[in-house]
Amino acid sequence: MIGAAAMAFTDTLLTETDATLVMVDRRPRPGGHWNDAYPFVRLHSAATFYGVNSAPLGEGRIDRVGWNSGHLELSSGAAICGYFDDVMRHRFLASGRVTFLPSHEYGPGGFATSRLTGSRTILHARRRIVDGTHADTRLPSTHPPSFPIAPSVRLVTPDALPGITRPATDFVIIGGGKTAIDCVLWLLEQDLPPERIFWIRPRDSWFYNRKRMQPQSDVAAGTIEQYVIDMESARDAKNIDDLFRKLETKNALLRIDPEVTPTMFHCATVTEAELSQLRRVRNVIRKGRVTAIEPDRIMLEHGEIPTGRETVHVHCAASGVPVRPTEPVFQHGRIVLQFIQHCWPTFSAAAIALLDARRSDDAVRNRLAVPVRMADRPIDWLRGELASRENEALWFAEPDLAEWSAGARVDGFTRLFLAAEKSPDPALRDLVSRLEAASGPGIARIRALLEAAGGTDYMERSAGSAQNGV
Repeated sequence: MIGAAAMAFTDTLLTETDATLVMVDRRPRPGGHWNDAYPFVRLHSAATFYGVNSAPLGEGRIDRVGWNSGHLELSSGAAICGYFDDVMRHRFLASGRVTFLPSHEYGPGGFATSRLTGSRTILHARRRIVDGTHADTRLPSTHPPSFPIAPSVRLVTPDALPGITRPATDFVIIGGGKTAIDCVLWLLEQDLPPERIFWIRPRDSWFYNRKRMQPQSDVAAGTIEQYVIDMESARDAKNIDDLFRKLETKNALLRIDPEVTPTMFHCATVTEAELSQLRRVRNVIRKGRVTAIEPDRIMLEHGEIPTGRETVHVHCAASGVPVRPTEPVFQHGRIVLQFIQHCWPTFSAAAIALLDARRSDDAVRNRLAVPVRMADRPIDWLRGELASRENEALWFAEPDLAEWSAGARVDGFTRLFLAAEKSPDPALRDLVSRLEAASGPGIARIRALLEAAGGTDYMERSAGSAQNGV
């Protein structure tokens, strides 16, 4: 699957080596799940550090209108697909070192089978197979509901929302993840009264405050402050609940309903303006997951609610990025692309390619690239912070890797900290000093909190029982 991670890996490998590559994708063009996404989808983090390292995405502008106003621009799904198509054509294929097999399935025995003609191509990797499917995103448009639906029920996926031509009495949003949030915000943008939206939200989520995830020098203070808040809150936390209270009090983490304790965390971001809009929807149903939709009622795990023939039900309950057990990145004859920095897919993939190019021993490579499992529950915030900071410490102890990070577009944050250290602004230098003072105690406290919660065993059990999307 040639999604963002595979593209970022290939781009860095082309820069660092003289390798040749064959890229196989079941879709007709690169971009992975972005090709299947709904038309109003946008990145939920800044475009400036998404994509491949060699080519900028977007213009680095600050939005001046809308609910993202004051923050770095968020590229649309269409723009991202066009970007990856350009990278494939003008960077990868033009290099003469990349062969692209679109609309092909890669299967046992090393065969790439065309989905159009059925012809098979045998592929022999001189070095390794690179597996980019570990974080294969599942969307409503490609993964139908797991519950039965009566034939007369109006049920659509998010990509069909803009094409609705028959008016609806109301809308039921099914799911509590980022897709559901996008659909609610889109409906509100169309001036739909919030009382006509019913939101089945089995799990509430913690969100990053996008204001504090801005990798650009003119908005650097809020970004550096996020790291300071994370470490100082961890250092001073009495327990895990106290940690999340501190993070929320300082607006580092946000939730929609202040009266409901979130049980989900998927690395998503929102602005405070978006949060204000989401809170306008008061018809929130918390009776578990949908088990069936009948013509006059929606059956849930813990009850039912009425519905009607002119109600549009929006399926946002696909599992998103599956939570899978991690495995070594570098294996015999194989590289498995995974996060090695919490919530950073393209940086992680590019960094893995760099290690493949600059280190010759797999034991050394794996020591510098310990996988971070995809987040699902709030405790995964702690696990991700711990693993990321430990990876970062190892990485920055290697001069060539540290130098690469400082100049890498897909990093985005390292250069902010380096610039802040030399800044004439005393407020920025003070933030850096506070971070240096809090990081050691903060990481030690996160480790202690995890151990008190059951340590590694607890985290692996949470992966086995995770339910994404809703």
